[in-house]
Amino acid sequence: IDWVGFILVATALGCLEIFLDEGQRNDWFASGFIVTFAAISAVSFLLLIPWEFSHRDPIVDVRLLFSRQFGTSFLVMMAVGAVLFSTTQLMPQLQQTAFNYTATLSGLSMMPGGIAMLMLMPISGFAGAIVQPKYLIMAGMSVVAVALWHMTSLTPDVSFGFFAFARIFLMIGLPFLFIPISTAAYVGLAPQQTNQASALINVARNIGGSIGVSLSNTVITQNAQIHQANLVGHTAQSSPAYQQVLRQATEHFVAQGSPMIDAKQQALGWIGQLIARQASLLAYIDVFRYCAVATALLVPLALLLRSPRPEKR
Repeated sequence: IDWVGFILVATALGCLEIFLDEGQRNDWFASGFIVTFAAISAVSFLLLIPWEFSHRDPIVDVRLLFSRQFGTSFLVMMAVGAVLFSTTQLMPQLQQTAFNYTATLSGLSMMPGGIAMLMLMPISGFAGAIVQPKYLIMAGMSVVAVALWHMTSLTPDVSFGFFAFARIFLMIGLPFLFIPISTAAYVGLAPQQTNQASALINVARNIGGSIGVSLSNTVITQNAQIHQANLVGHTAQSSPAYQQVLRQATEHFVAQGSPMIDAKQQALGWIGQLIARQASLLAYIDVFRYCAVATALLVPLALLLRSPRPEKR
C-alpha cells in the first residue's frame, strides 16, 4: 500500500477543504490560520506529484492528469462541479435572504430543474452513442453559459416562475456534460487505469464544487459591500429623489400609528434595509455574470478532446 501517497492525498485535500470552507469567515490570507492550511495543502500537492510519479503502484496515478484527453476532461468536470454546486447553494440562499422565501418554497423552485435533469439523462446517453462527446460537451456548456447569463436579468420583483424556469434552463445543459465527460475521460485508457480515472473524475467534481461555492460566497460578500457603498452615495440629503422616498416612507409609518419622530427613524431604517437588499441582489448578479463568462470561455476547451474510436466488429 502506498501509505506515503495516502497521507499526502489526505493532507492535501483535507487542508484544501478547510482553506475553502473557512477562508471567507477568517478573511482569507489575512488570517494565519488560513495561511497555514493553504501552505500545508500546497506543499502536500507539490510532494505528491514526484512521489506518485516514482512509485510503482501509486495510490493516485497523476500521470493521467498530464495527458491531454484525461486532463481536459478533469478540468471540464471541475468547471461543471463548480457551476452545479455553487448554483445549487446560491439559488435557495438568494431566495431566502433577498426575497423572503421559506426553505420549503425555495426548495420547490428547485424541483422542476431536478425533474428536467432526470428526464434528459436518458436522452443524453442516447445522444452520446450518435454524437461525439466533445460536441455534446460544447453544446451543454453553451446552454449552461446562456442560462447563467439569463440569471443576470434578475430584478427585485421577479416571481416564483422566474426561479423555476432559470433552474430548468440550467439543468437542460448539465445532462449533456456529465455523461459525455465520463465517456471522453476513458478514451485511450488501459483497463487497469479505469478505477483511477473514475476516482479522479469524482474528485474533480467535488473539488470544483468546493472552489465554486467558496469563490461565489466571497464575491457576494465583497461585491455587496462595494455596491452598498455606491448606493449609499446616492442618498445625499440634497437629492430630491431621496427626500421624496424618505417623505413617503415617513408618511406611511405615521399612517400606521407611529409618532413623527419615530416614523422618520423607521423610514431611515427601511431605506437602509432596501439599500442592503439591492446591494446583495447586485452581488448575486455579479456571480452569475462571472460564472456565465467563465463557462463560455471553457467551451472551446472541449475541442482538445479526442473522439472514441468505433468498435471493430
